[in-house]
Amino acid sequence: MRYFLLVYDRRAARLASAPQVFDDQKEALRSRFDLERSWPGGDVEVVVLGGESLESLKTTHARYFANGFLPAAS
Repeated sequence: MRYFLLVYDRRAARLASAPQVFDDQKEALRSRFDLERSWPGGDVEVVVLGGESLESLKTTHARYFANGFLPAAS
């Protein structure tokens, strides 16, 4: 199983950044909590989801992927 760290912007209804992939669940969770503490404001949801692949998560957790990613800041 792999672990995927997602940052979802609730207001924009899309991912705020590309998913990060981990093989170790504890490492993924540590990164999640670090990211939650350091994320610059906004109404975001930081989650770790476990699955066989990102494609499988796109089926089981479609709302996170429905609108793609926010454009990168310039």
